[in-house]
Amino acid sequence: MAAFVVRRLAALLVTLVAASLVVFTVLEVLPGDPALLQLGTEAREDTLAALRERMGLDRPAPERYLAWIGGLLTGELGVSDTYGVPVAALIGDRLMVTLPLTALALLMSTAIALPLGMLAAARRGRAGDWAVMAFSQAGLAVPNFWLGILLILLFSVKLGWFAAGGFPGWAPDPWAALKALLLPALALALTEAAILARVARSAVLETLGEDYVRTARAKGLGRGTVMVRHVLRNALIPVTTIVGLQFAFLLAGAIVIENVFTLAGLGRLLFQAVSQRDLAVVRDVVMLLAALVVVVNFVVDVLYAAIDPRPRAGAA
Repeated sequence: MAAFVVRRLAALLVTLVAASLVVFTVLEVLPGDPALLQLGTEAREDTLAALRERMGLDRPAPERYLAWIGGLLTGELGVSDTYGVPVAALIGDRLMVTLPLTALALLMSTAIALPLGMLAAARRGRAGDWAVMAFSQAGLAVPNFWLGILLILLFSVKLGWFAAGGFPGWAPDPWAALKALLLPALALALTEAAILARVARSAVLETLGEDYVRTARAKGLGRGTVMVRHVLRNALIPVTTIVGLQFAFLLAGAIVIENVFTLAGLGRLLFQAVSQRDLAVVRDVVMLLAALVVVVNFVVDVLYAAIDPRPRAGAA
C-alpha cells in the first residue's frame, strides 16, 4: 500500500507541474495587452509602462513562470489589480465559501444517490425502479442554475424559509452560514445525484449477480443484510470513482451557482476577475481549482485501493 501511495504522489506532482504549464501558457497566448485592457486605450504610455513593470510583463516568460511558481510555493501570490489586496488573502476568504459548498453538495449527492440506486436495483423493473430512472432523466435534463432559480422561487420567495442569496460569514452565526449554503448545495447536488444514482444502480445490479451473493442468500441471510454486508462494499468501487470525478463538476458548477445565489466564493471571484481582466487572480484561482481536483482524485485513488486491492496488486 505504501508503494502504491508513493507512486500516486509522484503522478500527482507531475500532473500539478503540467497543469501549471498549461494555465500559464494559455494566459500568455491570449491576445491583447493586459495593461492596456485594464487602463483603457486613452492611458498614457508611461502609465502603461509602469503597470506592465508592476505586473512583470517586461520580463521574459520563463522568468515570470518561475517567479509565479515560487510565489505559489511560498504563498506570495502578489496583489490583485482590481481589489488592491493580496491575492492569497482574497482567495483564502473565498475558499471558506466554495469548499464547504462543494463538500456539502458532494455529501448531499452521495446521500441521495446511493439509497436511490440500491432501491432501483432491488426493485428492478418495478415502480421504484421506474421512479428512480425518471428522477435520473429529469436531473440530467435540468441545468443546475435553472434548478437554483426554481429553489429560490419556492423556498425563498414563496415559503420564505431561506434567504434568496448572500452569505453572512461563519464567525457571526455558523448555523446561518450553513443555512445560506443549503439551497445552492442542493441545486448542485441534484444534478450529480441523478448521474450517481444510475451508476449505483448498475453497480448494485452487477454485484447482485455474483456467486457469493447467491451463496449468502442461500444461507438464509435477509435481503437487507445481504445488501449492506455483501453488495454495498463491492458496488462502492465504481461509485467512488464517479464521486471523485463529480468533485470537478461541482467546482465548475459552483462558478455559476455562486453567481445565482450571490455567494462570495471562488467561482464568483473568478467570474469577476475574468470580466475585469485581473490576470493575477485568474491565474491563481484556476491553478488552485486544478490543484483541488488533482488532490481529490489522488484521495479517491487511495480510497479505491483501500476498498478494492486489485489496483495495488496490478501496480505491484
